[in-house]
Amino acid sequence: MQEQMERIYQLIKLSEKLKMELRHSWLSNGRQESVAEHTWRLSLMAIVLQPYLEKDIHMEKLLKMLIIHDLVEAEAKDIPAFETLHNEALRLQKQQNERKAIENIRSMLQDKAGEEIYQLWLEFETKETYEAKVANALDKLEVQIQHLEADIRTWKDIEYEMCFMLEKHTSFSPILSELKSLIEQEAREKISQAKGQYLT
Repeated sequence: MQEQMERIYQLIKLSEKLKMELRHSWLSNGRQESVAEHTWRLSLMAIVLQPYLEKDIHMEKLLKMLIIHDLVEAEAKDIPAFETLHNEALRLQKQQNERKAIENIRSMLQDKAGEEIYQLWLEFETKETYEAKVANALDKLEVQIQHLEADIRTWKDIEYEMCFMLEKHTSFSPILSELKSLIEQEAREKISQAKGQYLT
C-alpha cells in the first residue's frame, strides 16, 4: 500500500501545477485566471444547475469529469480555444499532447482510480453521454462568463465572435440554452457599452 500511496502523492503534487497554469482568461480585478480556478467554478455551476436539468444525471460522475477534464494541462499546458479554431495543425498537436498526458497520469497511478480518470477524460472528450454533454456545455459557458467579467480591452478580435458560438454546445438542453442566452445578452450589452469608449 505504501508504494500505491506514493503514486497517489505524486499525482496530488502534479495537480498543483493547475494552480500555477494560467489561462488566457482574465478576472474582473485584472489578474489572469488559473486552470484550478476555472475548474472550481465549473464544479459549482454543476451543483447549482443540477436540480434544473431536464434529465436525471449521475452527479458524482459529472463532478469527477469536471474536476479531471483539465488535469492533462498540468503536463500539456493550456492552449486557448481561439488559437485552435482556425489552426488544424495546432488542434491536432493539442489533442496528441493531451492524450499523452492522460496516458502518463494513468500510468502514474497504475490502479483502478487511474483507469477511471482515463476513462472519464475520454468520455468528456467524445461528448456522447449526457454527463459528458453537460460537462462540455458547462465548460464552454464558464469560459464565456469569465470572458465577460474581464476588461473588454483584454479581448482579442476573435473573442467577440466566440461570445455567440455556444449554441452547438447547449442546444440539447433548454436550461443550458437559457443560461447561454443570458451570457449572449450580457455580451451584447458589454460590446455596445464599449463602443465609443474603447472601440472605434
